[in-house]
Amino acid sequence: MSRTCELTGKKAMSGNNVSHAKNRTKRRFFPNLNNVTLTSEVLGRDFQLKVSASALRTIDKVGGLDSFLRKSATDNLSPNATKIKKDIEKIEVEKASN
Repeated sequence: MSRTCELTGKKAMSGNNVSHAKNRTKRRFFPNLNNVTLTSEVLGRDFQLKVSASALRTIDKVGGLDSFLRKSATDNLSPNATKIKKDIEKIEVEKASN
């Protein structure tokens, strides 16, 4: 599985190691990914996701997984996170119509 954040789309970047003598060798900068279990309050379920540390801080700041997914663009999300977002939106539409 690729080293990509499921919620923000962050992935590995490439660059150079630069020695004191200015010798350059290729290297990769990986995002700080963590396997976490996040709870959706609307769905009442837990989801296991591979998420970057910065995304976790943003989720805490925004007020939870549901509000983070509502505000995030669908093209940045993994297929799993996109399905969660669609399920949340479907339930919110049902609650609004009742």
